[in-house]
Amino acid sequence: MFATYLIGLREGLEATLVVSILVAFLVKSQRRERLPHVWLGVGLAVALAVVFGWFIEYTSTTLLNTSEERELFDAITSVAAVVFVTWMIFWMRRAARSMAGELRGKLTDALAVGAVAVTGMAFLAVIREGLETALIFYSAARGLADNNTGPLLALAGGIATSVLLGFLLYASALKINLSKFFTWTGALLILVAAGIFKYGVHDFQEAGVLPGLNDKAFDISATLDPSTWYATLLSGMFNITPAPSVLEMVAWVAYAVPVLVLFLKKPSRGAARPAAPAAPASNPAGTGDGAAEPATPTSSTSAPKSA
Repeated sequence: MFATYLIGLREGLEATLVVSILVAFLVKSQRRERLPHVWLGVGLAVALAVVFGWFIEYTSTTLLNTSEERELFDAITSVAAVVFVTWMIFWMRRAARSMAGELRGKLTDALAVGAVAVTGMAFLAVIREGLETALIFYSAARGLADNNTGPLLALAGGIATSVLLGFLLYASALKINLSKFFTWTGALLILVAAGIFKYGVHDFQEAGVLPGLNDKAFDISATLDPSTWYATLLSGMFNITPAPSVLEMVAWVAYAVPVLVLFLKKPSRGAARPAAPAAPASNPAGTGDGAAEPATPTSSTSAPKSA
């Protein structure tokens, strides 16, 4: 449940920050009549993400007939989820500084075109987070009983928390060091992704694509009782199991160690930085880059306050 809560919190806050940038831009530029079009685009993105998540589950449980087909499908979705997680956390770290300006520029262009363009721009700005959330959630919550609604409730709780935090940031009622927030959650998500990758390798082995299913790296079943709360936590959060295969452990270590090192490595201070554009006389958007640039390493970050 904690893993799915973290997924909902991280992805939800990214989407919430994007929406807050768009809303603040329209409010401060006196274009409130376009707000319904932004919310329409956001609503369509959320609806498509829900349909996508349902389709993945439906494909696994209904469209596939044999256990080998289901295992192969689950393995492929696991690898895809790991790719999305890895890309997402590194993209967020690299693009966060310029995200606000890019979104404002795209929205300005969309406003010049019309309502459909505004709706489409808002849709495209949010849909990536929604599709990622659906895919990662499916991969993280697999293997549970059909009537286990805990992970789904945890995901909803994470999204609800992110919406609340986003609203408080927008209203300038809360300050969060978003640089540290995204760093810590990114590191945890890398460990979650390592567990998903390990699970995917296990599915490939069960599907007969990879060998070594019965070649155990170790067996600590006597020490790590699967019925205990801490075993459940380790298994649910990081997919640490008492008797993994050699190939599973190789996959876990081969992903987690280098990706964590690269993610936590500080950018070189000597790296060339693009020249900052000249500051305009006034900021018509009035958004303030604090909320729009969640990775800026400042002591605290808050989203713009509405007019």
